[in-house]
This record gives sequence, C-alpha cells and structure tokens, in this order.
Amino acid sequence: MSEPQRIPARIASAKTMKKIMADHFLGIDAASKDPSKRVAWCTSVGPAELLQGFGFEVYYPENHAAILGATRKATEYIPYANAAGYSPDICSYLTADVGAYMQGYTPLTAAYGIESVPKPDVLVYNTNQCRDVQDWFMWYGKHWNVPVLGIQTHRNIGEVTREHIDSISGQIRKLAEDLEPIAGKKLDMDQFRESVRLSRKCSELWEKVLRTGSHVPSPLTFFDGQIHMGPAVVLRGTRIAVDYYEQLLAELQQRIDEGVAAVPGEKVRLYWEGMPVWGKIRALSEQFFELNTCVVASTYCNSWIFNQLDPDEPFESMARAYTELFIVRSDPVKEDYIAEMCEDFKVDGVVYHDAKTCPNNTNNRYGMPQRLTERTKIPHLVINGDLNDLRCYSEEQAKTNIEAFVEQLTEG
Repeated sequence: MSEPQRIPARIASAKTMKKIMADHFLGIDAASKDPSKRVAWCTSVGPAELLQGFGFEVYYPENHAAILGATRKATEYIPYANAAGYSPDICSYLTADVGAYMQGYTPLTAAYGIESVPKPDVLVYNTNQCRDVQDWFMWYGKHWNVPVLGIQTHRNIGEVTREHIDSISGQIRKLAEDLEPIAGKKLDMDQFRESVRLSRKCSELWEKVLRTGSHVPSPLTFFDGQIHMGPAVVLRGTRIAVDYYEQLLAELQQRIDEGVAAVPGEKVRLYWEGMPVWGKIRALSEQFFELNTCVVASTYCNSWIFNQLDPDEPFESMARAYTELFIVRSDPVKEDYIAEMCEDFKVDGVVYHDAKTCPNNTNNRYGMPQRLTERTKIPHLVINGDLNDLRCYSEEQAKTNIEAFVEQLTEG
C-alpha cells in the first residue's frame, strides 16, 4: 500500500499579506498621480523612517527588482541595461530593473493593473548595502531630472564606535535639511518618532517570526520567509506591518503548539547564507521538501531586524541600526553571527549561495565556509548562481549537489 502524499502546510496569513502588498503598490501608484502628494524612492535598508516623518509615500525598487526575479522576467531585461553600459557583472537587481524600465515593462501591470513604476520626487539611498544602489538611483535621477540624496556608510566594520554613529547620524540630519524644500515642509518630529517606534516594533515581531524556526520541527522555512518578509521591507514604520506580524506570529505559534511542521518528517536542518535565487524559490523549496530537509534560517531574512531603533533618539538609533547591519560588518563579526545562528537553530549544514552579481552579500569567496566548518564542525555546500540572472544558475548542477549534500548529512 502506497504512503499518503506529503503536502506542505500552507500559511493562512499569506492571504492577508497579498492584500497588504497589493494595497501598498496601488497606494504608491495613486500617490504618484496626486499633485498634493510626494513620492520618495528608498533603498531597502535606507532611511525610510525619516522619509515617513516628512509624509513621503515610500517606494522600494529593490522589492520591484525581486519581483522581476521571482516572476522569472529579470533575465529577459538585463541585456538592455548591459547594452546601455551597465556590466553583466554588477547587481542584477539594478540591471533587471533599469532594463525593464527601458522597455516599458513592469510585473505590476499583470499583478495589479499598474502601468509603470512611480515617478519619484526624490531618490534616497544608503550605501550600507553596496555602491550599486547609488548608481541605480543616479540613473533614474538623471532620467527624470529629480534630486538624488544619499548616506555614505562605512564598510567592513568590526566594533561599531561612537565615531561611526556620529558620522552616520550627522549625515541623516543633513539629509533631513535637504529634504525640506522637496517635501515642502519641515520634518514632523512626532511623526518621525512614531515611524521609528513602529519600525522597532515591526522588527521585534519579525525577529520572533523568524525565531520560530529554531523549534524542532520548524513551522516555517527560509522560502516562507522570502515571501512573508514583504511588509518588513516596504511597510516598516507603519501600523499595517505591526498588525500583520502579530497575526503571522500567532499562526506560527499555533503550529508549534499543534506540532505542525513546515516539512513533515523533517530530518535535516539547514542554514542559508547569502541572497535568494529569486527565480527558483518554488523549485528549491520543493526539492528540499522532498528530501525531508528544512532550511530553517538565513542571514538574508534577518536583514530587516532593526531592534536598535529608539524613538527617543531617532537619528542616533537609526545610525546604529543601519550601521550594525550584517552586510557592512567585518568577516570575524559575520562568522560569530553565523556560528551563533547555527547553534540557536540546531542546523546540520550550511548552504552558501555564491551570487555572481552580488559580491557584497556573498560570503564564501574568502575562506569563510572553511573557517566556520573547522570552527563549528558543521559541513557546508556552495551553490553557484545569482539573485536575478538565471543564466548564472545551473539547475541540474545545483539539484545534484544539494541531493549529495543532504545524503552526506543523513548518512553522517
């Protein structure tokens, strides 16, 4: 008699999240057409709270680029940006997004009936991720002839010092001055503090959501996290995001109480280090599911946890939150973090994604996997690919390597 088919447990809160994300994009589109409103583009870990303090509607092009990747349209449009002088080796978020705009395409049309990405009144970046976000925003600033403002963050930081915080908080204060004539008003400090407070609350709840993965068996996977991180990225600083993560956390806690596993029969637990392969979320999720393997945690999804935020010190706490970010830290700090995560989440192995066009969020190129395996005795696997450019990803090679890695862990 054949065994009953195993089916992944669906997260019911996903329906709420889909509506939230639809409302977000439709709201931004409406604001861009309303002369009384102002739209600001912001990098995903940029000063969103400050922009909300001015009353800007905030749009995140990295989110749009990830949608291009997840819908497997990015590779089609990257060559147009390459032809305009943007190398195939730079961020494929940038090249996919710019290339799609050049061709008048956006996945928001099919999803929500939105004709184009919103024209900004200002573009604001933070180089805590990479220099690519600056070049990305500069392209649109030149195209639309609108101001481009930014924060230059320190890189490869070990201990975050007072000097670091003073430098970044000073830049944020200067940014506030520069935004006044664009917003047509002064910064509303009460609104700014409230945004910081809600962003902190969102971060705390999002962290609790991700921490449910430390339970055995885990009630969610990294691939669930990639989907449900949406509100933490584009709606932090709002009550909407807080309410959503309260709902999601309650559902996951109920799963734990009832013994519902994201991967029934979970045998192997993995940690994912690096960017997602956006165009292969489903394929990778299904493969790990069939292998009774749960990817229980990641560095990537934790990138939107900003528990340092403090409404009583909004400028300084923003500076600290966006400077203590994993991506800007030194290798010793990163290694301590990953080792701690592996212990907390009781993982059996680590998967490093070597993303071809994202060196800033790829951490396997300078011996880190080998050092951590020696330190923790936890085996690792490196997968070659990219966040958006699927020409860099061999599905058969990745599939074979994952199968062999899981078999190694199971037999070990």
